[in-house]
Amino acid sequence: MPISAGILTISDRGAAGQRIDESGELIRQIAGQHAFRVAGYKLVPDEKKDIKRALLHFSDELGLDVIFTTGGTGLSPRDVTPEVTAALLDKPVPGIAEAMRLAGLKYTPYAMLSRAVCGIRGRSLILNLPGSPKAVAECLEAVMPTLPHAVLKIKGDMSECA
Repeated sequence: MPISAGILTISDRGAAGQRIDESGELIRQIAGQHAFRVAGYKLVPDEKKDIKRALLHFSDELGLDVIFTTGGTGLSPRDVTPEVTAALLDKPVPGIAEAMRLAGLKYTPYAMLSRAVCGIRGRSLILNLPGSPKAVAECLEAVMPTLPHAVLKIKGDMSECA
């Protein structure tokens, strides 16, 4: 059974039609290469209420297995994605965010400035990715192999980890 996924791009300029959503499209491509079925996509500005509404729709209403966010994880005043995500999580999964930062550090010291969080809401795994397409690719390369196993565990699989 394919893994259902949602893509939430958080970008003021993208939401205003001033920038093409390259990162969201890249997530769609990479997810497809790993047999994920993208069942939801949304582009919102860096506004807490809009991010929250989209995350709740993807997790609580659509019940998507994995929700990828892109953007809003840095240090600028408008970057609020991690705060909104963390407030909605039932369980944090810090190892995923740590692995993404570690992967990024192979390419740039700026990866340590990412405030991305990852975790579980209901039966959905939410991952905050950076806004840069290059960083998205680096992060997903590091974590995509583990996501099917994570989804199985979230759904209640009781088998032993290999």
